[in-house]
Amino acid sequence: MDKGNIIILNGVSSSGKTTLAKTLQERLSQPYFHMDVDAFCLMSPEKFNVDDYSLQHKFVSNMYHVVKLFSDMGFNLVVPCVFLEGYGFLEKCVTLLHEYPVLFVHVTCPAEELRCREIECGDRKIGSAEVMLPMLIPQDIYDITVDTYSFSVEECADRIIESLEYPEKHTAFKTLWLQRNN
Repeated sequence: MDKGNIIILNGVSSSGKTTLAKTLQERLSQPYFHMDVDAFCLMSPEKFNVDDYSLQHKFVSNMYHVVKLFSDMGFNLVVPCVFLEGYGFLEKCVTLLHEYPVLFVHVTCPAEELRCREIECGDRKIGSAEVMLPMLIPQDIYDITVDTYSFSVEECADRIIESLEYPEKHTAFKTLWLQRNN
């Protein structure tokens, strides 16, 4: 059985990853399942997260094993992520998936727009996305970058869909793996 394709959308909070994931699901000709960190966080029992988020952190950090499993079963996935320096999530993800069909997408948006989106959303701490910008990793190794401010979500989705047609160019995860292991 062929492995399912994995589209990983990496960007700070409010950059448009979730909207882009849903748009991709609508526009792609094959089914892509939306698997994100927020859904995994919601699985954690609230009463154990009051003072100590280590249980939730451990649970969420293992989400990429589930991504790998679904790909092994032939399911295509779109996975919004926020890989920040110091958490180890990117390293774990790359270790597990560097030999998988991963399209690694950097989702960007200017800081001023991030703040506007946080205000509009109403459930986010204003300024938190801007604080994440210098902590987002990697800073430079992606298969494709889309700007959800300069281009419509449909245009960004179309660029990603077009990129899926050239899997031989999806080398970001392999490059990150080689950098860590050389």
